[in-house]
Amino acid sequence: MKGGGGGGSGASAYGFPAKRRWKGLVIGVLGLVFLSMLVPLVFLLGLYNGFHTTAGYASDSQSSKPGFQPSHVDDIIRKLGPTLPKDVFQPNAIEPKKEVEGFIDESRETKEPTGLQPSKVEEKPPKVEEKPPKVDALPTHTHENGTKVDGKVQATHRMIAMDESGKPCEWKFGSYCIWREENREVIKDSMINKLKDQLFVARAYYPSIAKLPKQGKLTQELKQNIQELERVLSESTTDLDLPLQIEKKSLNMEAAIVKAKSFPLDCNNVDKKLRQIYDMTEDEASFHMKQSAFLFQLAVQTMPKSLHCLSMQLTVEYFRTDSTNLELSQAEKYADPTLYHYIIFSKNILASSVVINSTVSHAKESGNQVFHVLTDGQNYFAMKLWFLRNSYKDATVEVLNVDHVKLHDEENATFVLPQEFRISFRTLTHSRTEYMSMFSHLHYLLPEIFKNLDKVVVLEDDVVVQRDLSALWSLDMGGKVNGAAQSCHVRLGELKSFLGEHSYNQDDCTWMSGLNVIDLAKWRELDLSQIFRGLVSEKLSKQDKSTDAAALRASLLTFHGQVYALDNSWSVYGLGHDYKVNVQDIEKAATLHYNGYLKPWLELGIPKYKAHWKKFLDREDLFLSKCNINP
Repeated sequence: MKGGGGGGSGASAYGFPAKRRWKGLVIGVLGLVFLSMLVPLVFLLGLYNGFHTTAGYASDSQSSKPGFQPSHVDDIIRKLGPTLPKDVFQPNAIEPKKEVEGFIDESRETKEPTGLQPSKVEEKPPKVEEKPPKVDALPTHTHENGTKVDGKVQATHRMIAMDESGKPCEWKFGSYCIWREENREVIKDSMINKLKDQLFVARAYYPSIAKLPKQGKLTQELKQNIQELERVLSESTTDLDLPLQIEKKSLNMEAAIVKAKSFPLDCNNVDKKLRQIYDMTEDEASFHMKQSAFLFQLAVQTMPKSLHCLSMQLTVEYFRTDSTNLELSQAEKYADPTLYHYIIFSKNILASSVVINSTVSHAKESGNQVFHVLTDGQNYFAMKLWFLRNSYKDATVEVLNVDHVKLHDEENATFVLPQEFRISFRTLTHSRTEYMSMFSHLHYLLPEIFKNLDKVVVLEDDVVVQRDLSALWSLDMGGKVNGAAQSCHVRLGELKSFLGEHSYNQDDCTWMSGLNVIDLAKWRELDLSQIFRGLVSEKLSKQDKSTDAAALRASLLTFHGQVYALDNSWSVYGLGHDYKVNVQDIEKAATLHYNGYLKPWLELGIPKYKAHWKKFLDREDLFLSKCNINP
């Protein structure tokens, strides 16, 4: 019992004082925490309210006192506040708020920011009466985040345009600084150009550094950086192709160049090396220009792979099927002089198809239209199958193989497309180039090939028809043989040295093939084919020139005085080389002629003119998808 009583009395002796001690400790800790939070707050508020006018802008007397130090708290507050230019506290520097094309100069507003205006500047400056000129010519386009819109960096109302030196732009009409800021584009190869410049400079300094004694380490560093950049540039054409460590490599090269520039070198050696590299670059650029011109000529004069595939696929399919069952007996229409006969010389299946489709689509009556497509033996069967598989309303299509046409003049039976010539004129002040499209020698066989016809319309395969052509058959040409569009940009007098000594009116305009109304009866009566052959032989005997050049001279002289000028609304030409053809003329013209190198079926064709040609192309044909044809 005593032991139990002793345990009870011990609890009463030591338990209560222990609880009181713990309560005292808890209260003391809470008090310290409260004071640790309250004292800094009071200190901050007291300093800011008591010393605001001197903090950061102390007078000379205060700053000269020994032991005086600017307030650290105000330093922090000043850093967190808005940044203003140095001249914001000058009374005469305050300007009214100006805005030009989305840029707002907030740093020059007359409103004074709280807590940053010094006490000694209390007088408000007089109001500036002068207002900035109102710029109505500049559109005000802004973007919410100041990001790129259509590839250009658009400024928001918080952006301030700066020039190269970091100063704000001058807000005035026509400011290049503002224009540069608003039209800034993201350069995709900026790093590539920077690396090329570094490589250029490093190559210039390397020979001189290599000759310096005791600079083997720098020489090795330059050499290694040069080799590294050469390897990177050989594998990259844009910044996206560059490796991830390219920034480090660029910095290493820049550091090596700085070291090389710090050595006193003979400037003549560096200058000589720079000139040498420049000459090499110039030669390389000249080589690439010649190579580009050659590849361009190759691309525009060679049949694309897809079109060649189409011809081969159709030829194979022609012999797989029983062609006799596909052919329609319409031979009686081929020689009927009462129908409208169109002649097309072509090796291109798609091009000839577009010409026929566009002509038939705009015809009031297609049943009286007969198209004669003249091609060579290589494309004959492909052409035949294509036009047997595809129908063009009620029109009739005949495909002729020129190699099988029985003519007495066999040397002219080889297939040649209508020829195009580029003629350049040079004067003392300027030079110009004109494109002429002219008949080939096959055109002079038309009276013999179509002996039963008296009138035909010749269409080239790079022509698109936009209007009904039936009015051409009732056209009165006044006894002329060839109704054609005239090109008065080139007159016969300008070709005097080319045509030679012949009697012709020098003010007469040249004519263009593409859309030609031919009176075959008058042609046979004047025997123009024999005149043409005689002129070709004469030119070839007098001048050792090419057959094509002789054919151009002979064509111009053969039809001299026999050309009926069609109205300008019948044909617009130049869509294969001229980027500035009038849009209204294109819409009003009956035919569009894509004369020139940039044909609409080529990838190099002028994009804005391609739509007029593409809409007459049948894209659902099985063979087009097989050969991946999508011009």
